[in-house]
This record gives sequence, C-alpha cells and structure tokens, in this order.
Amino acid sequence: MPSTWLITGATSGFGRLVAERALADGAHVIAVGRSRDRLADLSDRAPRGQVTPVALDITAPDAQDVLAAAVQAAGGLDVLVNNAGYGLFGAVEQIDADEARAVFDTNVLANLTVLRATLPALRAARGRVVQTSSLVGQLAWASSGLYAASKGAVELFSEALAHELAPTGVKVTVIEPGTFATDFAANLRVVAPNDVYAPTVGKFLTDFSELPPEAFGDPVAVADAITAVTALEEPPLRLAVGADAVEHIRASLRSRLAELDRWESFPEGARAAQPAL
Repeated sequence: MPSTWLITGATSGFGRLVAERALADGAHVIAVGRSRDRLADLSDRAPRGQVTPVALDITAPDAQDVLAAAVQAAGGLDVLVNNAGYGLFGAVEQIDADEARAVFDTNVLANLTVLRATLPALRAARGRVVQTSSLVGQLAWASSGLYAASKGAVELFSEALAHELAPTGVKVTVIEPGTFATDFAANLRVVAPNDVYAPTVGKFLTDFSELPPEAFGDPVAVADAITAVTALEEPPLRLAVGADAVEHIRASLRSRLAELDRWESFPEGARAAQPAL
C-alpha cells in the first residue's frame, strides 16, 4: 500500500527534492507551500492524483484545521517532513521585535502547528517525523543568533517529542544540514550591521558572501538523507548532513565539554584556589 507524506515548504529547496523522491517511490504527497504556481507545477509533473496541493501560509490562524482536513481526506499519514522555514541574520541587538517574532512564528510556532495537525494520524500509522533544523541549531555564530535560537528550539522540543512518542512507535529525526546550494540564501532576511557590529557580524556576512561555489553542497544529499532515514526501523534522533555540519557541530560539542570540565568545580574550586590572607 503506498505511503502518504506531508511535506511543508514543498515548492522549493529540500522540500521540493524530497517531494520528488517520495513521488518517484509511489507515495501520495500532501504538498504544502505558499506558491500556487509551484504547487501546480509539482502536481503537473506527477501522476494524476498523486499530489494533494495545499496552498497555505503555515503561520495562518486556520493552518492547523486546513492541514488536519488534508490528512483526513488522504485517509491518514505515514511521514511528516516539517521543512518550512524562514531565514533571518543580523546582530541580536539590531533585530527588532517584529523581525524576531516573524522568525519564531515560522520556525517554531508554525512547526508546532503542523505537529498538532498531523500527530494523531502519525500515531495511528506508527509513522515518521522529520524536523528540518540546521547546523546552527547546535551552535551560533555572529549574525545567526535569532535564527539559531529558533532552530535550537526545534531541536529541543523535538528531542522531548521523541521521548513522549516512544511508546507509540512514532520516530522523530532532526535533520541538521550544513551549507547547501538551495535558494535559501537568496530568500533570507539580512539586517545590515551598524558600526558597532561591523567587525563581527559584518565580517561574518562578508566572508559568507565570498564563499566559492564549491563550498555549497549539492542539496540532493539532504533529500537523499531524509528519504533514507524515514525507512530506518531505528533512525537517529539527530542527523548532521554535510562535512561542514559534522565538523562544526563536533567542534562545538568538544568546546562545550572542555568548558564544562574546566568550570565543573566553580565556585567552590575557585575559592579553594585563593591564597589565605
């Protein structure tokens, strides 16, 4: 029996590639995205009836009801790829409340909306949940603070979700891509740094903009990883994809462990080390 997938952000980037792979494997895809034209193109390229296009901004007030109705009409759900996201880069101090709210509305609150709409059907099918994060869900650089914070939130509530769903048979995997050649960079919002943050945020943004094409991986690798991990009986909770993701996450974890060890006895150890007066 063919499986049913629901993919948010299905009109471009990783979401589009995953949708194409699922369709090639004979799955029914509930494709969610904001562009009706791109959804129509995906539908036109697939066998008739294999795509259910859902033109939707997942931050909309009725998003949960719309998605739940689509799942019910499909007769259930086996795989969720919670992939839609919004990129925002700039100095923490310079990102105003509206910008901060927008990135958390999309990357965190809307992600939760999708989960609430789909988890009843996924439990019934003992299905799979794939949460698209980023290597900066595990660490932060100058300029990535708010975006990293939103992805870090996804990482942690997904970890909790995995524990909560364990008895039901539903498996949760967080995908942490590195730097890949999608249209993400072209569509993200960048807040230009002022003079205070030019040496840090400005330098990072300049260095990133000057990366050569070969620094950006083939996004097919991420789509392949997502497709493959959904078929595993015991998938990992987290999966870093791309050599840069593995390298930076490993370095961050080692640095955090070293800091933990160094400061383990603080403040008691610090007092003991002080000379007697």
